[in-house]
Amino acid sequence: MGGSNPTLVFIHGYLGGAAQWKDQVEHFRHRFRVIAPDLPGFGRRHEEIAPDRIVDFARGVLEYLDNRGVGPFMLVGHSMGGMVAQEMAIRAAHRVSRLVLYGTGPLGTLPDRFEPIATSQARIEIEGVEPAIRPIVASWFLAGASAPAYNSCVDLAGRVKAPAALAALSAMENWDGREQLARIKAPTLVLWGDQDRSYGWRQPEMLWRVIPAAALAVIPGSAHNVHQEKPEIFNLLLDDFLSDPMPVSPEAAL
Repeated sequence: MGGSNPTLVFIHGYLGGAAQWKDQVEHFRHRFRVIAPDLPGFGRRHEEIAPDRIVDFARGVLEYLDNRGVGPFMLVGHSMGGMVAQEMAIRAAHRVSRLVLYGTGPLGTLPDRFEPIATSQARIEIEGVEPAIRPIVASWFLAGASAPAYNSCVDLAGRVKAPAALAALSAMENWDGREQLARIKAPTLVLWGDQDRSYGWRQPEMLWRVIPAAALAVIPGSAHNVHQEKPEIFNLLLDDFLSDPMPVSPEAAL
């Protein structure tokens, strides 16, 4: 729905797509103009060339929003999409009224990831995308390949071409947002599942402690894709944060 409703933008992560936000689109569409784009190289845009820089992903999303006449908006970024969201929150600070950085961090090398980025790159280069995506997707869920959303995520990831998968890994590996965190001015919710195998605690902790107006929510017994593992809890946390009429102060996060 659109009209006078405020705009809420969801940015998916690596090997993901807009389809992964279906529970959130359904939940929030009555109160917000919900926009969940596919990043180039992913989802319905899997035939497109993916950028190899996070900043170029961010510029592309801002252009996408500009073309749809979007002014101010609230922004949710997951995983690689959280890196994109950090860049957007700095480059379009006057437009981002609320920011949710979820299952993400400021360091693209992902030092706590279940396997090094170089290992994923080598597997894609040698075996192709299909064999490489299964261990990656399994790592997103506490139940691994037995998770209810596992097969749909594998199907979505399977659309991605090898050049896009490799370009996005390179984009993450070469991105470091630590020095610009203090420039993020939007009230921010840092959201993290305590069993995340992509981003260890040091990553969300840095976001929470350095972003001036950040609050923290840790979801116990959840892995990387909380929005699919525990959508009711995830949506409730977003409801509270996006509906709070008062700005989040640094003191409120401590």
